Amino acid sequence: MEIAKPYLLFLGDVQDQLAAKTAMGIVDWRPEWCVGQLRLAGCKADTGLPDLTIAEAVAKGAKTMVVGVANAGGVLPDHWVTEIVAALEAGLDVATGLHKRLNAIPSIAGAATKHHRKLHDVRFSDVSFATGKGTKRPGLRLLTVGTDCSVGKKYTALALEREMHKRGLSCDFRATGQTGVLISGRGLALDAVVADFISGAAEWLSPDNDPRHWDVIEGQGSLFHPSFAGVTLGLLHGAQPDAFIVCHEPTRATMRGVKHPLPSIAEVIERTVLEGALTNPQIACTGIAINTEHLSEEVAMSYLKETAEAHGLPCVDPIRTGVAPLVDELIRRYGR
Repeated sequence: MEIAKPYLLFLGDVQDQLAAKTAMGIVDWRPEWCVGQLRLAGCKADTGLPDLTIAEAVAKGAKTMVVGVANAGGVLPDHWVTEIVAALEAGLDVATGLHKRLNAIPSIAGAATKHHRKLHDVRFSDVSFATGKGTKRPGLRLLTVGTDCSVGKKYTALALEREMHKRGLSCDFRATGQTGVLISGRGLALDAVVADFISGAAEWLSPDNDPRHWDVIEGQGSLFHPSFAGVTLGLLHGAQPDAFIVCHEPTRATMRGVKHPLPSIAEVIERTVLEGALTNPQIACTGIAINTEHLSEEVAMSYLKETAEAHGLPCVDPIRTGVAPLVDELIRRYGR
């Protein structure tokens, strides 16, 4: 899948910043690919990019309009279709990571055909996956896991890959969600895989490798989330991580989209080791990543210190402090 760049990021009229996490991820990790954002009336998310019309984006050289939204159920609201058709008519390709296929909407499919434009449904893969086998394969693997959805699993994995490359370690970021695919240009959206084949898809994503090579695998959902734990467990079994990092957002009282309380970090560590041992008995937690965005500097640094001491593990905020201590721990345990 080759998606033409640069991008115009479409945010629609989403009601909070987290709903635009796809767009935010692209801006944070690939800002050079973005010319601006397109928001509808009532939109409450903002990437910080210039607000552009479709015509203005085309004039600035945009090639693809990316629907930069990740909403519950991956739906494409009917009132966004007009904007997508207008983008196609203006000469832009369109990419989305939503569950609704673009070419399944007649007006969008017709406009793409008429104007010779490409439609990219990055959530869907044309690869046929086998069921997971659970056989230990060579290479080292790290998985980010979470106390909830949208707590920083992708950002932590990308930050780890960047820091590991700086240290000269052999590693690759393995995207398992639509935003990660748009950022890295490869990977697959695991939540679109038929349930029986999730672990097999994870095995396919992180195949046999050099014994010293790290696959840094983007986590999905949470083992404690009643909506998404099935995907999380399949990924855990297929990834067979040697190491995992727990990601947490400390200001939430309940899990995103449901009324269930967040589990503790200790509970996530315990259950991840318990479930992960099925395919890798040597699985171990090697660090903690905290999203301290909503904490002051003083409170954040105190929280990181207290959490590290409580669990006997390095604890960082990948954005505020960087992830060097997490990589130090990996080198200490597994070598270079």
